[in-house]
Amino acid sequence: MKKISKKMFSYTVIYQAVKEGGYVSFVPSLQGCRAQGETLEETEKNIKEVIMLYLESLIAHKETIPQEIRVLQGKVEVSAC
Repeated sequence: MKKISKKMFSYTVIYQAVKEGGYVSFVPSLQGCRAQGETLEETEKNIKEVIMLYLESLIAHKETIPQEIRVLQGKVEVSAC
């Protein structure tokens, strides 16, 4: 019996606190992959599950798995009158 090995993928995840409480997250390289949670740990668990389901769907449909894109974070200052 041949054992199937799983390939590991790594993606950048952006987490943002929301004023109502908890966090939202998204994966820039995987369009539509978003999750939320009450804590950062719960949000991380949820986004991992979303990513796994997304990748499994791509594999089942014989679609290409997206590679990580370059993600930059910055801060700008602007004035508003």
